[in-house]
Amino acid sequence: MRKLRKDDIAMAKTGVWLLLPVFFALISEIAAQGDTLALRNGDRIHGDIKSMDRGVLKIATDYSKEDFKVDWDEIAFLRTTTRFIIMSKDNHRFLGNLLTRDSTRVLVMDEGDTLATLSYQEVIFLNSLKPKFLDRLSASIGLSYNFTRANNLRQFNVRSTVGYRAKKWSITGSYNDLRSFQEGSPSIRRLNADVQVSYYLRKNWFGVAAVNWLSNTEQLIQLRTVSKVGLGKYLFRTNRANWGFAGGISFNNEVFAQDGTNPRNRSGEGFIGSELNLYGMDDLQLSSQLVAYPSLTEGGRWRIDHSFDIKYDLPLNLYLGLGFTVNFDNRPRENASRSDYVFQTSFGWKL
Repeated sequence: MRKLRKDDIAMAKTGVWLLLPVFFALISEIAAQGDTLALRNGDRIHGDIKSMDRGVLKIATDYSKEDFKVDWDEIAFLRTTTRFIIMSKDNHRFLGNLLTRDSTRVLVMDEGDTLATLSYQEVIFLNSLKPKFLDRLSASIGLSYNFTRANNLRQFNVRSTVGYRAKKWSITGSYNDLRSFQEGSPSIRRLNADVQVSYYLRKNWFGVAAVNWLSNTEQLIQLRTVSKVGLGKYLFRTNRANWGFAGGISFNNEVFAQDGTNPRNRSGEGFIGSELNLYGMDDLQLSSQLVAYPSLTEGGRWRIDHSFDIKYDLPLNLYLGLGFTVNFDNRPRENASRSDYVFQTSFGWKL
């Protein structure tokens, strides 16, 4: 056997040093592309899974500037190196990785140990343990504007939402505004907004604290502010829909637009409400909320707030929206209507 010469050893060392950057680049590439999924049509995607919510999984890849969005039901195989917050439909939470066991079940793993075996339908939420702020944020804004030369009629409306979700809590908000101006007629304005914080407990229970604001000319309400706290429970939660109830107490502070002996009114109320969200219908999403407020300090008075929204998704994160909101008060301000409602159509964008 020929002995290695000094020149051979030097060349070998040089080759090793030249290959080291390539080796580390490959290791870096493997680490960056640690998650793999295969679809039922045979396509495979390698990248970094960011999240899965409402039946849609987001995965970032090096070959696309935009995140891919994949229907959760279309995934046939899944293997992750990313660690996630994983939530099941019975509100159990896990920290770990995912690995497909068969075509219907996935394993929740942590450092080689199996924490749980779940069906695909039982997994309703994933979020990376190191997400960017925008990965936890959701938002939408829809606008519309109408102008008619006759009587110089101008109408403008906005219907918008925003939300942020963490491991054990979430905050959501909405802002809906409609304004109408016409020569020879009083201006019409209707504003409805809210902010809600939810804290998730065991067995699909959650605590809730919220503030609602309402202003409308039909009921002579300059501003109604309702602060409430309570407890709720989801009757079911899947990656296609959720339905829950909540109840508690609230404080109602009203300022009326009409002058009089009592321009303000304060009262204590109870509240009980229900919210239904459907988002597993291809490009269609539906949400409905109904809340009743029986008064605790004004005998016989009760109010109802109801909202209903439909969104149809378009390419480029655009959508068409239809919204309906109604407010009812069986004991309104003198000379005011008992109810006010609005239909809003909009063209918008969502995050």
